[in-house]
Amino acid sequence: MYERGMRIDKWLWFSRLAASRSEAQKLCESRRLRLDGRVIDRSCATVRPGSVLSFPKDEHVIAVRVELLADQRGPSAEARGLYTPLLPAPTAHLARHPGFGEMVPA
Repeated sequence: MYERGMRIDKWLWFSRLAASRSEAQKLCESRRLRLDGRVIDRSCATVRPGSVLSFPKDEHVIAVRVELLADQRGPSAEARGLYTPLLPAPTAHLARHPGFGEMVPA
């Protein structure tokens, strides 16, 4: 396990918030990702438990608090344990997608 933190691109990939590591790197370099409110422009930024990440995904915003760091990419059920969603899913369709919490009641 990483004790001091890990690269944000690896964490995004391990948590399945990015489909691939290269997609995670592109997100970091796009300047659309925020780590604890700070704009990230490099994939080598360090993420630690307690950090808050936010970024746009399609027409929605993903906001999560990092809970754990991982040594490798695991199944999606395990990946969901790496973070706590901070925003509810805007629709029932997105309620099961990575990065969203329980759906807002209609």
